[in-house]
Amino acid sequence: MGNMKAVVPIALSLVIAVAGTWFIYQWIQRQRTPVEVVQVQTQAVPIAVAGVDIPWGTKLRPEMIKTAPYLSESLPNGHFLKPDALKDRVLIAPLKANDPITEHKLAPTSVQTGGVAAILPPGKRAVAIKGDKIIGLSGLVNPGNRVDVLVTVEDPRIKEEKTKLVLENIPVLATGTQIQKNEKGEPAPVDVYTLEVTPEESEKLALSATEGKIQLALRSITDSESVVTEGINVPKLLSSLTKYEPPKSPAVEPGQQPPRKPVVQKWTPRPNVSVEVIKGTEVSQKNFTPHN
Repeated sequence: MGNMKAVVPIALSLVIAVAGTWFIYQWIQRQRTPVEVVQVQTQAVPIAVAGVDIPWGTKLRPEMIKTAPYLSESLPNGHFLKPDALKDRVLIAPLKANDPITEHKLAPTSVQTGGVAAILPPGKRAVAIKGDKIIGLSGLVNPGNRVDVLVTVEDPRIKEEKTKLVLENIPVLATGTQIQKNEKGEPAPVDVYTLEVTPEESEKLALSATEGKIQLALRSITDSESVVTEGINVPKLLSSLTKYEPPKSPAVEPGQQPPRKPVVQKWTPRPNVSVEVIKGTEVSQKNFTPHN
């Protein structure tokens, strides 16, 4: 009986040890078993993309287009599956290589001619002005930029030159160079800038180019605020950053001559006159003050 009491605890210890070992072995085996990776296969769809960089206003040709695979879940709106459907369509937005060609980047199918006319919105006009590297900020003015137009012209009311901001936030459609004859009759390059304006703005631009000298001011792409200026003339320019305030010119009606300033002569006193008087042997001196 005493031996049985000693065997029972030993037997229980062995059972517990074996069970614990088995559970630990099973846990280690589960940790070593590779987790099954479930791969979700998505279908790729080939769509039409630009094969090269294409500027706006270009009529598409087959050699400009290629296909590239896009995931079916991320296809852009208005995409084209077949490049043949894009034949002779005209771009109204520039494309970089591998950019998808979509319907909103194309002119209507009725437009069969490329160029500036294809991208002009209704009510707008394209007007070209001649310039040089200075007006174009040494090549910094490019298609897609927006500029303000300043003109320096003689004010007929006061017969003096004045610089004024006449147009603002004007889109630049195109820039280029043409060959024209200079004053000596020799061929010389002339920079040309094509701007998108309304009919009223085109009148201001044409008159500015004819009667004065134009300067373009490049705007920030995030700046669309309107600015009203009074213009500047030579007296205002010379008074910049000084305490001197130039006198204001009186208003002159069109066709009238500006009033002349009255000439004021200052009175200058005459010097005293000294006369020597001789009476016999007496000599005296008298001073006289002459009257004006």
